Amino acid sequence: MNKTPTQRTVLVTGGSRGIGAATAWLCAQRGWAVAVNYTSDAAAAQAVVARIQAGGGTALAVQADVADEAQVLAMFAVLERELPPLGALVNNAGVVDVKARVDVMTLPRLQRMFAVNVFGTFLCSREAVKRLSTVHGGAGGAIVNLSSAAARLGAPGQYVDYAAAKGAIDVFTLGLAKEVALEGIRVNAVRPGIIATDIHASGGQPGRAEQMAPTVPMQRAGSAEEVAEAIVWLLSDAASYTTGAVIDVTGGR
Repeated sequence: MNKTPTQRTVLVTGGSRGIGAATAWLCAQRGWAVAVNYTSDAAAAQAVVARIQAGGGTALAVQADVADEAQVLAMFAVLERELPPLGALVNNAGVVDVKARVDVMTLPRLQRMFAVNVFGTFLCSREAVKRLSTVHGGAGGAIVNLSSAAARLGAPGQYVDYAAAKGAIDVFTLGLAKEVALEGIRVNAVRPGIIATDIHASGGQPGRAEQMAPTVPMQRAGSAEEVAEAIVWLLSDAASYTTGAVIDVTGGR
């Protein structure tokens, strides 16, 4: 893998589809080398990488379940070996589950929800801070976490567990931003609303974006690309005085 001396790498977790894939592509367009993390769909991740490479960019697909600490450590080791120095992290990997009330949620469901959405974000951020922080000899950088409008709305009767996990991400963003503000690292979050991606199908509601569109003041679902624009802005020097922010990309919802 060729390493451009002035180029830095952004790691996009869950980068094989939806918002992650759109973010990976846009980051590449803005000059980043991109590590496209995926859990199981190697073909989808390789397709994102191939598109970036065809456009003249640098990209690498890296398999890891972000909820597994050993796999996270192995992923960062691959990045250090194969790509330019880390400059940014997008904690996009996340899961939902089928629509359910709290009184029927099982412990395995809750454990999976928090393991991926919360613990995975903590683990990846921990490893990123070790590499980005000036305290650790790094050159600084940026972290963007993916929250959800569900953190504000609660998602009653649908997935309160997902909403609670994303609420944790909001608080984590604020705390980490203050913790590393003097170490060259900015930490922000984006809260997508109803976005037309495959995540709804994985929760058993493939038509949810279209069904929910009338509840959005703008009367439509958003696109992955619209969310990616906010993420990539937060990664950029244009957002140099922005940290600890949680930006809604919700169409007004």
